[in-house]
Amino acid sequence: MFVHSVRFYLPPALPAERRAALRAGLETLRTIPSVRQLFIGTPAPVPARPILDAEYAFALTVLFDDLAGHGAYQTHPTHLKFVADHKDCWTRIAVFDAA
Repeated sequence: MFVHSVRFYLPPALPAERRAALRAGLETLRTIPSVRQLFIGTPAPVPARPILDAEYAFALTVLFDDLAGHGAYQTHPTHLKFVADHKDCWTRIAVFDAA
């Protein structure tokens, strides 16, 4: 199994409709054939702790069978379109890959 996790950090002034479009764009990634499971979330309403990062707007976790599946996802037209359509929405992203 290969786990691909991404945190999206958005500017505070990003309009609600762009935020909603980004969320909808994340949903399209489910259609990529190598995706086994996909989860989208927002920071949980838990008490603040020094080690807790709650500054991101969306968390994406995608499960693949293997590294090859992740590679196919990265170059799939749906993923490339998502990035092209929404890269102006985030100020930064953080990626965590685990095998």
